[in-house]
Amino acid sequence: MGKAVTLNVRVSGTLGEFVSTNVGESGAYENVSEYVRDLIRRDMERADEAAFMRLKTELVQAFAAPASAYIELTADDIIARNRRTS
Repeated sequence: MGKAVTLNVRVSGTLGEFVSTNVGESGAYENVSEYVRDLIRRDMERADEAAFMRLKTELVQAFAAPASAYIELTADDIIARNRRTS
């Protein structure tokens, strides 16, 4: 497990009211920390989904390309190319 990070966040006005409605007896979360952890998890899932969709889009485009767009490469070609770009 990674290093624990302590966050101190102050929200007021509309944001504070919104948090209050989601925490405690009337809310879905027992405390603010639980709420924030859930928000972070959801954001991580959103970021993972966005990365997956970018990859999926690239793969769809690659497979839709005509055969003439492909270049035959050997393993040595790929290794040499990767050494140049590192």
